[in-house]
Amino acid sequence: MRVKLDENLPIELKHLFTQSGLDTDTVVDEGLGGASDAEVAAVCIDEERVLVSQDLDFSDIRTYPPSEYFGIVVFRLSTAARHALLEVGAALIERLGRSSPTGQLWIVEDSRIRIRE
Repeated sequence: MRVKLDENLPIELKHLFTQSGLDTDTVVDEGLGGASDAEVAAVCIDEERVLVSQDLDFSDIRTYPPSEYFGIVVFRLSTAARHALLEVGAALIERLGRSSPTGQLWIVEDSRIRIRE
């Protein structure tokens, strides 16, 4: 599975994803820091990557219809603390090992994942 992490996520998350065998890239790696959401989304489509972000704009299915993407995963945690992102990120990696978010929007919360198609 190919994943792109948005610039609002800690770099340690890239290391977790990569160590788990996921082909992981970041918005910053590609020089897209500060790019519009639409640009980032278009690159994810072109590269056939699942987008992982904290940006709630990506959870708007009218603007980003899940069926057009290889998966959109949005973290919506009670805290944006690094340790919380890494802990929930590790749980997300396990889930990605069992199922694919292709054509879906996954909202990752503290203790569950909500799925929209």
